[in-house]
Amino acid sequence: MALILCAATAAVNATDVMVAGIFPGKALLVINGAPPRTLAVGQSFGELRLISVEREAVVIEAGGKRERIAIGGPGYRIGEDSDDGSQTLSIAATPQGQFFLQGSLNDASMGFLVDTGASAVAMGPSQARQAGLNYTAGEHAYVGTANGNTHAWRVRIDRLKLGGIVLRDVEGLVLQQEVPVVLLGMSALKRLSMTREGNTMTLKRRY
Repeated sequence: MALILCAATAAVNATDVMVAGIFPGKALLVINGAPPRTLAVGQSFGELRLISVEREAVVIEAGGKRERIAIGGPGYRIGEDSDDGSQTLSIAATPQGQFFLQGSLNDASMGFLVDTGASAVAMGPSQARQAGLNYTAGEHAYVGTANGNTHAWRVRIDRLKLGGIVLRDVEGLVLQQEVPVVLLGMSALKRLSMTREGNTMTLKRRY
């Protein structure tokens, strides 16, 4: 079995789907942060239907559209929230106590890890390019990471979206090396209130 522990976000007027595991003819899906649910090919849950299962990805159909989702990838959002939508978001922790969530940078879908030790929203070059950031034109910086010091570029993120929470003009860092997920650092988290109850963290926009 291919398996990765991950969490998805719950948002008003949207359904977030991530692939937690793949079996022959079946997939283990995390839908809106609920406990993983197994669907067989052709089976539906709400407006979502599992079309096919590949070695490392699945194909789902929702709203008349099909989407291929890789295991451990950024996931897929059915429906959208406006800037006037819910400004509160709940996230389930992994068994390791980490908080992963699905969101977007400048409308480019990304996976995020809540990281209070990061000073800014940090990403790798490929993620920056996906978000349309001309990072090499930004201010050069030298920052410390868990793997030591590295070169980086300072950028401004026009629109950061987490569920129904939308933040504008957020400071970001593009690291010299690639990272598997975007680190949701304090340049975004300081604009949110964070409360934790058991294994659930709730983020609420402050400003």
